[in-house]
Amino acid sequence: MSISGSMYTGISGLQAQSQATSVVSNNLANSTTTGYKSVSISFEDVFYSTVYAGGSIGQVGNGVTTSSLTTDFSQGSYETTNTVTDVAINGDGFYIVVDPDTDTTYYTRDGGFTFDTNGYLVDSHGNRVQGWETVDGSITGGLVDIQLDNSQSPPQATTEVAIQVNLDSTETDNTASSTNPYASLFEIYDGTSDPALDDSRYAYQTTISVYDENGASHDLTVYYDPVTTDDGSIVWEYTVCCDADEDMRDFAGTDMADTSGAGMLVTGTLTFSSSGDLQSITAFTLSDTPTDTTDPLAEENWVLAEFDDNGLPVFEANFTGADENQEISLDFGISNSDFATGTGWDTSGGIDSLDDFTATTTPDELPSFNTGVLSTRATTSTTSSSATYTLTQDGYAPGELTDITISENGVIEGSYTNGQSQELYTFALADFTNTQGLYSEGGNLYSATTDSGQALIGTPGSAGFGTIASNSLEQSNVDTATELTNLIIIQAAYQANSKIITTADTLLSTAIGLKR
Repeated sequence: MSISGSMYTGISGLQAQSQATSVVSNNLANSTTTGYKSVSISFEDVFYSTVYAGGSIGQVGNGVTTSSLTTDFSQGSYETTNTVTDVAINGDGFYIVVDPDTDTTYYTRDGGFTFDTNGYLVDSHGNRVQGWETVDGSITGGLVDIQLDNSQSPPQATTEVAIQVNLDSTETDNTASSTNPYASLFEIYDGTSDPALDDSRYAYQTTISVYDENGASHDLTVYYDPVTTDDGSIVWEYTVCCDADEDMRDFAGTDMADTSGAGMLVTGTLTFSSSGDLQSITAFTLSDTPTDTTDPLAEENWVLAEFDDNGLPVFEANFTGADENQEISLDFGISNSDFATGTGWDTSGGIDSLDDFTATTTPDELPSFNTGVLSTRATTSTTSSSATYTLTQDGYAPGELTDITISENGVIEGSYTNGQSQELYTFALADFTNTQGLYSEGGNLYSATTDSGQALIGTPGSAGFGTIASNSLEQSNVDTATELTNLIIIQAAYQANSKIITTADTLLSTAIGLKR
């Protein structure tokens, strides 16, 4: 190799170390960049010149060049934040974001997302984060922009009311009937009067708000009055009523609100043991095929209620004028575990409707569940004052979105003003067969290439994808101490290569001076 060749070898060394300096300086510059992945540089020798020496063939190298730049995709540390949409990936994967102007897809580890004015979840460049809509806990359809736009929780009509009260067993009968003592309140009820039941005619009442299919609330009032029995048994009659003006049921082609039966939904009895524990109940509702089509309160029209799948008696209401009535289950703390046998009722006493009662009907002749199962939160009747312990129902009004949470599986769940929670979206993550083939776009973004292969897309926490930590950001994985050490080594190598050039220059100067 000539002296000038040595100079070019030294120059290649200077160029290589300059590139190494650029890599290290970029790493150090991004040592606090969210989601940044450090890069390392590798060198290789270049082609060799053949030299004949002493009858043998030798080779002399011609310098150095860069062989590869390798990105370290290992996990960075976490930084805790106060923003729920700051999300970090714990494990493998990249967030998928799309430029809304060009539809170009990018991939990033930087989870510093926010919602823009249109409700889109975006990165710092306005690229929209991708995910799946989530319905009933399952993702649906293809990837979409994650967007929260005036999200509402839809209303749910009430399907069950649960009532736990204590009824004072020392109360006296306020309304007696010579023909049907177990339906005295029913006999005096008049939906065309205001009130339909005077407060002097019952011993206790409870009111619970329920919801129709449009989310509007309506009050159901339960009236209780003790029944005087010959054997001293503790029996209470009850009626469940709504506001007569809100009763939009149809009775034989007539609006129920225009009849004396307006607001009467269900009536029945509660039978207790001598210790005040609930033993059985009855529930009578308006028949779908009334015998007397002129009077909704005709006793023959009120028959034993049907049961829901939980063994609770069901009554019907209609607050909106819908074609189908709203079915509501009534839970006083006792259910029927054998509701599928026959009608679900034991009618050995010969009573199937209110019309079957007589003045001499005994408590033992009252219908009962085939198999009654008492819960721990059942209605009681003791000498304590009448009191309401719990009133619950499963309906609710529509709700406005107030907050979101993000689970480790990437599920975005909304919380609403009606107390409900709803899963809205699930983050999508992408991974690649060859992550070293990704192209760095700047701005913490990568794009796929033929070397990286097609993106493999899945949900966080599945199929090798990492989980997601909310209120966290992944920090740069640059090791500052290592990079500073590399900088010292590069500086020494650069100085050494510069000596090659100055030495070759001295040799050339000596050769040129030979002609003098």
